[in-house]
Amino acid sequence: MNEVTVSAKTVDDAITEALIQLGATSDMVEYEVIEKGSAGFFGIGSKQAVVKAWRKKVEEPVVEKPKKEFIKKEYEKKEFEKREHVKKEAPAKKHHVEKNRVEDAKKEETPTKEPQVLGKVEDSTIKACEVFLQDVLRAMGMEVNIISSIDSEGALNINMEGDHMGILIGKRGQTLDSLQYLTNRIANKNQDEYVRVKLDTENYRQRRKETLENLAKNIAYKVKRTKKPVSLEPMNPYERRVIHSALQGDKYVSTHSEGEEPYRRVVVTLARRY
Repeated sequence: MNEVTVSAKTVDDAITEALIQLGATSDMVEYEVIEKGSAGFFGIGSKQAVVKAWRKKVEEPVVEKPKKEFIKKEYEKKEFEKREHVKKEAPAKKHHVEKNRVEDAKKEETPTKEPQVLGKVEDSTIKACEVFLQDVLRAMGMEVNIISSIDSEGALNINMEGDHMGILIGKRGQTLDSLQYLTNRIANKNQDEYVRVKLDTENYRQRRKETLENLAKNIAYKVKRTKKPVSLEPMNPYERRVIHSALQGDKYVSTHSEGEEPYRRVVVTLARRY
C-alpha cells in the first residue's frame, strides 16, 4: 500500500492514522489536506478532516552493480584467456620441467665435483685419520680394529671391525656418513693434494646400495601398477644417485628429486609417454 485517504476528527489525527496504515514514519510520507474539518456548534454541523497521504518516492543512488549475465561473460572470458595462455606456455613449460628433471637426475648421478686425479695418500695422512678415529671411538666406549688400504681409484679406504657396529652405522648410515665427513676433513688438512676417504664397517656400503636398488625396483613396480607417483624418504646425494641409476634403464618410469637438503627426496613417476 503506497497511498491512502483517511478521515478523522482533526488533521493531526488523520495524518497519524495514515502513517499507521502505510506502516511508515512521517519523514517517509507526503500528504495533502483535502478537508480541514470543523467542530461545529456543540457538535452540530461538525465535519471530519480528510487527508490523502502517500509514500515518498525515494531516489536511491545509482550503484553500478554488474549483472549476473555480465559477471558470467567476464568469468568465461577470463577462463578462455587463461586456457589460451596455458596452451601457449604448456609446450615450453613442459620442456622446461622435463629438462630440469633430466638435469637434476644427471646432476645427482654425477658425484660431487672433485679433482679427476686424487693426490697420493701419504703415510702421515693415514696415521692422522686412524688416530682421529680411535680417539672418537674410544670416547664412544667402543673398541674397534681399524684396517686402512688404498683402492684402485687412489682413495683411502678405512674399514672398522668390532662389536656393536650398528651403533657406529646409525639410522640409514647417518652416523657413519658424519664420521666419514670429519675424517675427510682431517685427511685434507694434513696434505696439499686432495684425497678422499671412504669409511665402512660390516660391508654396510655395499649392503645399503643393494637395498636401495631393490627398493627402487619395487617402487617402480608399484608406480607402474597404480599409475601414481611415489615419494621416497629423504636421502643424501649418494643414495639418491643410486636410485636414479637403478631406474635409468626403465623406460616406463622417470625419477626426479624434490625438496631442500637435508630433506631432499627422490620421486618416482610414470613416464609421460605411458
